[in-house]
Formats: sequence, structure tokens, C-alpha cells
Amino acid sequence: MKHDAAAVLSRFHRGRLAAVSLLVVAVMAVAIMIWVRSPLAGAEVADAKAQPPAHPTRIVSINPCVDALLMQLADSDQIAAISHYSHDKEASSASLEWALQFPATSGTAEEILAMRPDLVVASSHVAIPTERALERLGIPLVKLIIPQSVAESRQQITDLAHIIDQQDRGEQLNQNIDDAFERAKPADDEKIPALIWRRGGLVPGEGTLPDELLRWTGFANVSKDYGLAQWDVLTLEHLVNRPPRLLFSDGVRIGSDGQPVMPHPVLEKLSDRITIARYPERLLHCAGPTLIDAVTILSAERRNYKGAL
Repeated sequence: MKHDAAAVLSRFHRGRLAAVSLLVVAVMAVAIMIWVRSPLAGAEVADAKAQPPAHPTRIVSINPCVDALLMQLADSDQIAAISHYSHDKEASSASLEWALQFPATSGTAEEILAMRPDLVVASSHVAIPTERALERLGIPLVKLIIPQSVAESRQQITDLAHIIDQQDRGEQLNQNIDDAFERAKPADDEKIPALIWRRGGLVPGEGTLPDELLRWTGFANVSKDYGLAQWDVLTLEHLVNRPPRLLFSDGVRIGSDGQPVMPHPVLEKLSDRITIARYPERLLHCAGPTLIDAVTILSAERRNYKGAL
């Protein structure tokens, strides 16, 4: 009897193990299918039942990076509203003059629905109540992730241009970005040690989009010399103890005399030893047309640095 019970128990455990194994395989298979079928940059229609119209005419954007894309891709009469960030000069990634043509929302379901959208475009993070309200009413929602490379940004431009029926403008924007990159390419092979350091200490490390831009414009991102991960924090103390040759920071502003003004007395003293240049915060948040400004600023500062030697 004991042997029979042991045999039954053994068969039970084997069956349970087999079931768990099948479940793991199934989950992995689904994950692989999702990964393979996902678009490169993630221009994803959130609800398959609510597809965008062939030519949307009431687009509502709830993300400042999307606003910057729409400024380049969409007709003005296609846009019903944009993100409230784009009405703030310090936070906008789009032209303020352009942005003030349109109403702005803070992204709540009530505000969005009041605009009677036929398409909502957002980042990959949308408030659950907002997403559910859009799904319930059958309003198409397209989510765009933050591109992690220039290639992903190019694909995202192509995807969004197709969704809003502006394919030609998508091709033109990508061409404009290519042209800006070609102009920003350095004439020599020297890699100048540099770091992008945001107020609060946030640093983009290897494998990030800012890292790719630094490398393209003739810099060596020294974040790894501090042992930093992809996005990591470098304290002011560690920065001062081992400064790079060129530091880009969003805290730097240009004074009335045209000279850079440092955001901290410690950086003011450090500027006697190294070059510190302004790198606007908006360039760290968005890709798309923002890439043109980013590589233009980086290449100009490299030329200034080389010229001052």
C-alpha cells in the first residue's frame, strides 16, 4: 500500500512538473511572438478594435515629444490639441509660436474627450483611467515609446507619418535628420572625453541615444570611467574629483553678456579647469526632430573646444 501511494505521488509530481514546463514554454513562446511582431520603435495601436482613420483630422497629443513630431509631420488642421508642456517655453520640445495655435490638455480623460478626437497619440505610459475611457468609446490610441537609438527614431517617424497619412513628410524629416548628421560629422578621428550631466546628477551612459549622439559628433562618453550604468547618477563631488575635458549640462544658461552662467558655485570654479557647455534638458527627453538640434549643438561645441586649444 505504501509503495502504491508513493507511486501515485511520484506520478502526480511528474505530471505537475510537466504541466509547469509546458506553461513556461507557452509563456516564452508568447513573449517571443510579441517581441518578434513588435515594431522597431513601438508605434503601437493600443486597441486592435479601434484603428486610426485613414486621414485623421482631430488628433490629440498628450506628450511633448509627440507634439514636436506633429509640428513636422501633420497639417495644422489635423491637430485638435497638444500637450500642456508645449505651452511652457522651458518644457516645450516644439516651437512655442507653433504650439500656441492649439488648445492644450494635461492628459486627463475628460479633457481629451472634450476635444472630440479621432486619434490620440501618447507615450507608452498612459494613465489607466484615460486608456480605459478611450477604449470604451472606441477612440484610437497610438503609443510611442522613447527611441533608444537613431534607427528607432527613424522608424518611429516613418510609422507615425503613415498613421496620420503624411508619408512624404516623414521621408522629408528623416532626410533632414540625415543631412544634419552629415553636417555634424567631425573632420578628424579624435574622440574628446565628454559627459552629459543633468542637474541632480543624472547621466546617460553607454547604449543610450545621447551616447550614440556623442560618439557620432566626435566625443567619447566617459560615463563608464565612473562605473555608471545606462542611466545613472553621478554626484557633484565625484564629478569635481575626476572631471571630463568637456561637460554638457542642462543647468548652464547664457547670460546677458553672452557668456555661460553656471548653476552651482562648484561648477563655476570647475569651469576654470574644463570646458562646460549648455545642453538643453529637452534634448535628453525626445528624439525625432530634436536630434537635429542635438547634433548641431554637440558638433558646434566640439569645434569651439578644438578652436580654443
